[in-house]
This record gives sequence, C-alpha cells and structure tokens, in this order.
Amino acid sequence: MRLGILEDEPTQIAIYELLFSHAHYQCEIYSSIATFLHALKEKKFDLLVLDWMLPDGTAEEVLKWIRGNYTWHIPIICVTSRDSESDVVHVLHMGADDYFVKSTRHFELLARIESLTRRNREKQSSVVQFGSYAINYDNQEITVAGKNAGLTQKEFSLANYLFQNQNKLLSRIHLLEKIWGLSAEIDTRTVDTHISRLRNKLQFTPQSQWDIVTIYGYGYRLQNAKVAELA
Repeated sequence: MRLGILEDEPTQIAIYELLFSHAHYQCEIYSSIATFLHALKEKKFDLLVLDWMLPDGTAEEVLKWIRGNYTWHIPIICVTSRDSESDVVHVLHMGADDYFVKSTRHFELLARIESLTRRNREKQSSVVQFGSYAINYDNQEITVAGKNAGLTQKEFSLANYLFQNQNKLLSRIHLLEKIWGLSAEIDTRTVDTHISRLRNKLQFTPQSQWDIVTIYGYGYRLQNAKVAELA
C-alpha cells in the first residue's frame, strides 16, 4: 500500500519512516503543502496522512482541495496535537475519515490505517467496465484490453469524468472547473493538452469503440461508436 504523508517535523518524519517500513508500507513524505499538492496531481496513493499545522498553511486547505478537486474515494487521516471535541468535529466535517492525536501509540495509528483501507475496499465497487476499458478505483488506473494505460492522477480524473458523462457535450471551462477546481488559475489549453494525452494513451480514435469528439471553440464529448452510428 502506498501512503502520501504531509509532515514537517523531523522527529515525526523519522517515526513514520520506521513505523511504516516495519508495516511494509510504501510511503512518500512531503514537508510543505505546495510539494504535497503537486505530488497528488501526478501520483496515486491509497491513503493520506496529514499533519494539521504546516509552515505554508493548514490541513484544512489541503482537505478542501482534495475533496473538491482530487477524489472522495481516498481515505484521509488528520494528525494533530489538538484534541478538543470541536477540533475533531471540524476536521471530520471538512472531509477527513479519521482523526489521530499525536501520541506514543504508534501501533494504534497503524491499526486505524488498516481499518480505513479495509472499509474503503468494501464500500466501493473497485472496477467499472466500459467495453475493453476498465476503471480500477482501488489502484486509480485505467486499463485498455487488460493493459495499464499509465495515466497520471489528473489524466485518470479527467478520463473517469468523461466516462461517467459519456455522450455529453462538456465545455472546456466546465472540465477545468470539475477536474482542476473552480479557483484554478489555469489556461483552458491545459484541458486540450490532457485530452490529447488521453487520445494517445487510451487509443481514442474514430475507428475504436470510444472517441473524444472535439467541438471547436467549445469543448469535447466522449462518444460511443455504437451511439454515433444510431445518431
């Protein structure tokens, strides 16, 4: 299992490295919100562990971004020294799945991680099939005829959204807001670039089962060839 960890205290980082190595977890640790969010855009994690206070902000900002732009599927544990009931309630309302007060009970944290990942596997259908395309939510990957397409996290999110809205015309602005977030200061050409990558990696062509149709000056539509024939 691959963990993404946001933590800046050297002592706590050393504890995590020893603890998760003992549990045979692969973990990547980031000491700033900026580097952590950048990693989320490019990599896939099974669970996230967030320290509440960071040099460049708080986990509240990270939670808002993840739940608004990344995914609701991934479990998140917030770790902090604050333990009042109001703090716990606030963190859970923000989108965290669990809350852990910094202590010496490190194996309790491992147990919570195992519990969350087990519940997450049980509550969601891990694979959704669209013909020869399979979307695996556990691994955050898409395969074509059984072969992993090698998508980045953002490419996966975009492709998944297109499949969930197949045969619908979606504007560039709409896709930008849904995949990159309402506050994203990104040129709409970013959408074009990612669509081009999906065409290549997922073999979307007019001759295949699925194709991304460009509506010039507006946006895109993921089109099923059989539906197109009937139109």
